[in-house]
Amino acid sequence: MTRPYDLAVVGAGIVGMACALAAARRGKRVVVVDRDAQANGASVRNFGFVTVTGQERGAMWERARRSRDTWAEVAPQAGIPILHRGLVMAVRRPEAVSLLEAFLKTEMAEGCRLLTAGEVRRDHPHLAGEGLMAALWSPHDLRVESRVAIPRLAAWLAASHRVDFLWGAAALSVETGRLETTQGVIEAGAICVCPGDDLSTLFPECVAAAGLTRCKLQMLRLADPGFRLPAAVMSDLGLVRYAGYAALPQAKALAARLAAEQPQHLADGVHLIVVQSADGSLVVGDSHHYAATPDPFSHEAVDRLILEEFAAVFGRPAPPVVERWTGTYASAKDRTVLVDTPMAGVRLVMVTTGAGASIGFALGEEVVSDLLGNGARA
Repeated sequence: MTRPYDLAVVGAGIVGMACALAAARRGKRVVVVDRDAQANGASVRNFGFVTVTGQERGAMWERARRSRDTWAEVAPQAGIPILHRGLVMAVRRPEAVSLLEAFLKTEMAEGCRLLTAGEVRRDHPHLAGEGLMAALWSPHDLRVESRVAIPRLAAWLAASHRVDFLWGAAALSVETGRLETTQGVIEAGAICVCPGDDLSTLFPECVAAAGLTRCKLQMLRLADPGFRLPAAVMSDLGLVRYAGYAALPQAKALAARLAAEQPQHLADGVHLIVVQSADGSLVVGDSHHYAATPDPFSHEAVDRLILEEFAAVFGRPAPPVVERWTGTYASAKDRTVLVDTPMAGVRLVMVTTGAGASIGFALGEEVVSDLLGNGARA
């Protein structure tokens, strides 16, 4: 088939749909091509947690703020519930408190505040872990159910912005102005390739030059615990994984203590995020293991570490596990995104930190503005 489009997008994950939205808002004719029958990768296997607080200072944090605003605008239009807003970072060590106090002095903490242990127990009584010392409260983050949000976002783009979707069509080759798929050839003035963690099909030389690999994570869904979370919950371990905190000098002391007290958690890349779904169940994770092709198996020892941290924060055993899964995403040590120009009129676009939901909308806007120009919103 031959269809003239202004923009063709390869990949219907959040980054691909962000590029499609940015182009459609400029009045462009857009098609999105995906090899699966529906989005099935990292974009539907995560927390749906649009994380602003703790993102790396600078461009990453700015992108997260812009993407959060876009989620807040788009979600009600697309019928996507925002399940809760904000973040409670509950900590159990004086080194973590010192780090949070330092974070509060940065521009990234505007609107945040540090709660005492007493204030946490009053405002968030479910956080009853022994040794609780304080918690950072941030109003800046929000949460959607990713496995609901991504399909509804695609349906909304199709219905409201006349974006065409070609499902079950693998992209075979890309040239300037031409995309060959298993369902025919698409002609397009510009092409965005947003392959998720597919590192070998299109432009593997660009991927190799960027030093990308894959990160595997383990996730759990727990039964309704009988309480409701008004916000996402994280703990001390998250402070050494998120660069907005970890880059501060005070993080060194916390990292040293965690290495002594929770070495296996660090070895398996475990930190705690807990969010709640509309049915009351909790989505809990996660871990981080890196390989060119990670194994597809969920390891019980890693799940136990995640649930151990849950029990330490909530002061009770974790509810029964009702679902387990793994996900993978593209990862790089020295970059948060990869935006490359393998040929004229073509962009390769990848988030390389597992933060697609958090920064995807802003990244898509940047890429499309560069590729198509700064046209007015339609």
